[in-house]
Amino acid sequence: MENYKEILEKTKKSKERYDELTEEVMKPEVIADNRAWKKLVKERNSLEDIANAYQELLSLSNNLDKCEEDVKTESDAEMKKLYESEIYSLKEQIEKKVEEMKILLLPKDENDESNAILEIRSAAGGEESALFGLELLRMYTHYADKNRWKTEILDINETELGGIKECTVLFKGRGAYSKLKYESGVHRVQRVPDTESQGRIHTSTATVAVLPEIEDIDFEILDSDLKIDTYRSGGAGGQHVNKTESAIRITHLPTGIVVTCQDERSQLKNKEKAMNILRSKLYDFYREQRDSEYDENRKSQVGRGNRNERIRTYNYPQGRVTDHRTNLSSYDLQGVLNGNIDEFIEAMILKEREEMLENL
Repeated sequence: MENYKEILEKTKKSKERYDELTEEVMKPEVIADNRAWKKLVKERNSLEDIANAYQELLSLSNNLDKCEEDVKTESDAEMKKLYESEIYSLKEQIEKKVEEMKILLLPKDENDESNAILEIRSAAGGEESALFGLELLRMYTHYADKNRWKTEILDINETELGGIKECTVLFKGRGAYSKLKYESGVHRVQRVPDTESQGRIHTSTATVAVLPEIEDIDFEILDSDLKIDTYRSGGAGGQHVNKTESAIRITHLPTGIVVTCQDERSQLKNKEKAMNILRSKLYDFYREQRDSEYDENRKSQVGRGNRNERIRTYNYPQGRVTDHRTNLSSYDLQGVLNGNIDEFIEAMILKEREEMLENL
C-alpha cells in the first residue's frame, strides 16, 4: 500500500482553502461584488472533489490508526481477528481512495467548467462537405440535448442546398467545454453524395474548433484595435434578407482575427455576441502563444484538439465511425449521428489521463 499519509499532506492545503472559500462566498460584501463572487465560486467548485476525497481519506486513516492501536492491546483472540479483518478492509479502501485522489491531483484545464463555443467549417469536398457540416451540427445539437445543455447559434452561413459553409454555436451548460474540447479537429466523411449521379463514394472533410466561453480575461481589448463593419444579413440565395445593416463583422487588427454575427435582428445584440466570440478566440490565441513558450516539447494536443489533425472518419457504406486517436470504432453510425458520442469522448479522457499519470 502506497504512503497515503503523503497524499493527505499534499491535499491538506486544498481542503483548507476549500473551507476558507466556503465561508468567503457566504459573506454579504462578497456576494455584492458579482464578478469577485463568481471567481471565488469557480475556485471553490474546482476544489470540491479533492476536498471531499481528503475528508474521506482522513476518516479512513484515523480509523486505521485506531484499529492498529487496538489490535496491539487486545488479548481476546476473537476480537483480535475482528480488528485484523477491519484493518485489511480499511487498507483496501485507503488504496482505492489514493488511486482516485491521484486522478484528482492531475493538472486540470481551468476552463473545464465553462460553456463551449463550437465552430464548424466546410473543408475539402465542396457542397458535400457543407452538407456533412450540417450533419455534424445536428449531431452536436442532439448531444447537447442528452446533456441538458442549451444551444444558441451565434452565426451561420448556409449554402443553396442547405449545407453549412461555417457555423458558430454556443453550448450553455456546466462542463460543456470539458467534453466538447475533444471534438476539435478534422472530421472526414466517406459516402455517396446526393449530388453524385454515378453512385461513387466520395471523401469530404469538415473542421471543428472548440473554445471555452470566456467571461473574464486578463488582457484588455482596446477599441482602437478593432475594426467594426456592419452589413445586411441574409440566408442562402438571398432568402430572409434583412433590410437593415444588423450583421456585424469585427476584425482584431493586431492578430488579424475576424468574427462575424448575423443571427439577431438587433445590431447591438449581434455586436455583443461577436465580442463574446472574439474574447474566446483571443484567449485561445494568447494561450497557445504562452504554451509554445514554455512547452516546446509538447508532442500531442490530447485534450486540446489539433485543428489540423484528422480525428474521426464517418464511413456510411460500412456504417462505421472510427476515431483515429484512440483507434476506437463504432458500427452504430446512425446512433453516433444522433448524438451518441460519449464513448469516443470517454476514450479520449482515459487516454489523456493515462498519459498524464505516466508523466507524473
